[in-house]
Amino acid sequence: MKATQRDYAQAAQKAGKGLRICFFCGADEAGASAAAKKLIAKLDDPGERVELSGQDLKSDPARLLDEARSTSLFGDSRHIFARVSGDEAYEAINTYCELADRGEAENAWPIFIVATSATDKSRSAKLLIKRGDALAAVFYPPDLRSVTADVRAMADAAGMRLNGNLAERIAHAAGLDVRLAQSEVDKLALYLDASPQSPKQANAEDFDMIGASTEEDGFMPLVNAALSGEVRKLPGELRRLREVSLNPVGVALALERRAAQLARLSANLRPGDDMQGFLKSQGVFFREHREVGDQLQRWRGGKLERLVPRLCELHRSLLANSQSAELILSQELTQIARYSATRR
Repeated sequence: MKATQRDYAQAAQKAGKGLRICFFCGADEAGASAAAKKLIAKLDDPGERVELSGQDLKSDPARLLDEARSTSLFGDSRHIFARVSGDEAYEAINTYCELADRGEAENAWPIFIVATSATDKSRSAKLLIKRGDALAAVFYPPDLRSVTADVRAMADAAGMRLNGNLAERIAHAAGLDVRLAQSEVDKLALYLDASPQSPKQANAEDFDMIGASTEEDGFMPLVNAALSGEVRKLPGELRRLREVSLNPVGVALALERRAAQLARLSANLRPGDDMQGFLKSQGVFFREHREVGDQLQRWRGGKLERLVPRLCELHRSLLANSQSAELILSQELTQIARYSATRR
């Protein structure tokens, strides 16, 4: 089956217990990861989580099915979660499908794969789209309107009513990352002692008390300095990175989202379009018009296409080298800023 961020939950519910493998792909890695987490939470008994990397599956394609058919040490239930890049899991998925078609995957544990840098046109997705026991869901870059709607749904589930444009503000503060937005909603609910049984009203003043992502202490000034080629401003932002202990992986995610946004906008921008009018029509937050417009002129065509997978690789490198993540991020941002400075 094939789905998008709009209907993956309904598709999974319709498939029921016959759904054995879910593949989440597309430019919105945050949305894909959040969707995997949501479907795992809906399992009757998620049990033990077995995590595999793309390299694990690439070097040993049979391992996916082996883990799905094995039992935990204490005989409890389990589920398989893999985070891969592109088509790293293709051979493993193909092996699984071949054996499943021969009846050798009966009672296998459910499998969830989040594939960065992959689309619904990838070999892995195409292999699963035609299967009744599989779901291939593609997640397109989020926009402010859709994430704002997600924030309202999160708040409703947590027992909160959001005043005015607070949902939009939370979405923007989270950089359109639904995982960060969920974290902000959870903190706000805890602060207000809200629950579905005891709903509370939330306002901007409440969010000011707990909000961690703002124009002053968030990721975007650092992201904009790098992508806009502001080589003189970048050292100050890197110093702030260290001083306020910004999460390097969070910065990398913000970079990926902005690059994905630029890719979407670049595909829709036509010669002669008025930039301000175009950005407004595409739902870009008005306070970001100057930065996004400037970056659209700096990052085009093949350069932009190469930036997206490079940022995905940066993300993976940060996860694999947590002790030196700050240094790795600083070096990469410096290279990006220097390159961007020559793009005009």
